[in-house]
Amino acid sequence: MSERAPIRDVNIEVGDDVSKMLYAASKLTHNNRPGLVEELHASFSGTRTLNNNYFPRVAELKHNIALDGVGTKVEIAERMQDHRTIAFDLMAMVVDDAVVRGGEPYAIGTVLDVRDLDDTAETFNAVRQLAEGYVNAAHNAGVVIVNGETAQLGDRVGGYGNFNYNWASAALWMAHPDRVLSGMKIRQGDSLVGLAEHGFRSNGITDVRMAMLERYGDEWQHVINRELSDRALGQLVLRPSTIYAKFVTALTGGYDLDREPRAEVHGVAHITGGGQPSKIGRLLEPSGLGVVIDDPLEPPTIMKHVQEIRGFSDEEAYGKWHMGPGMVIVTPEPDTVIAEAESEGISAQRIGEIPVKPCIVIKNRGAKADDNIARQYLTFQ
Repeated sequence: MSERAPIRDVNIEVGDDVSKMLYAASKLTHNNRPGLVEELHASFSGTRTLNNNYFPRVAELKHNIALDGVGTKVEIAERMQDHRTIAFDLMAMVVDDAVVRGGEPYAIGTVLDVRDLDDTAETFNAVRQLAEGYVNAAHNAGVVIVNGETAQLGDRVGGYGNFNYNWASAALWMAHPDRVLSGMKIRQGDSLVGLAEHGFRSNGITDVRMAMLERYGDEWQHVINRELSDRALGQLVLRPSTIYAKFVTALTGGYDLDREPRAEVHGVAHITGGGQPSKIGRLLEPSGLGVVIDDPLEPPTIMKHVQEIRGFSDEEAYGKWHMGPGMVIVTPEPDTVIAEAESEGISAQRIGEIPVKPCIVIKNRGAKADDNIARQYLTFQ
């Protein structure tokens, strides 16, 4: 029988200090939606609630929760000792899932599991960075942080270096039935607009880590490959996920029927695990239609580099990472969507259209592409 790892003492005092730091940071997000959060008691142990009167026509709205976590991208932050952006990955995974069906995310709660908390400058600096990212990401997402939990789990949590953690979150969202994106409004002739993602989103990172270890060794994060960039590999992989939810909500109008949509949107796909074939396929399934992507966005250089190291075919790469767009919008008004995206600092382009034939065809821009032949990934029967 194998021996159990020793059980570590839980540092209650430092745990309380960390909770207070994150609590103070969360209060800085309440002005993202003024009037939504009510503090029933001002003390640290007080209670916060959400004001139902904040929502117009609240009785007509439908409620739901999106849940996800950062996954192993936290190890990159641990390697770089830079935790300032990991909250962007955390929130993007849940708020960008919420808008896929026409929902509007408005509040976030999190669970931060750490190996242990010690009374050192390294620990408190890491938590301060997490809190800084917490506030900045919530602003980008247009949500408030209403609660959170921090737990010390000892050897149940591993990682790189001395400060190890996992981070998960839940996003509350609402949708008005008249603005739900079911996929049934998608029509032949609609265009697809890709919203560019310039780094890895928070999926497929295990393959990234394996590739970097294989090619560059244990301390790969500090290596600079000047054929790729003047920045260290760890910085390229750690680049935070773009949060699209606030922009997409502005496009659709969100749950508030008095808020005028900026463009007509028939569908939204959040391109994470499974890549474009899976996520666009899910979007199209209710309509039975297909898509031809004939002018795809270029994948990030670091993504194609990892693909080469791992020896993945383009079909495998397109089924693992976004390979260019972090989100895809189906719309009859592509020029309007592109102009609105660029006004918000999001690179966008028309990448394809909904054809007559019910299949998904994606022109190949992966690392293995040696011609411009479109590859058919999925056909609906």
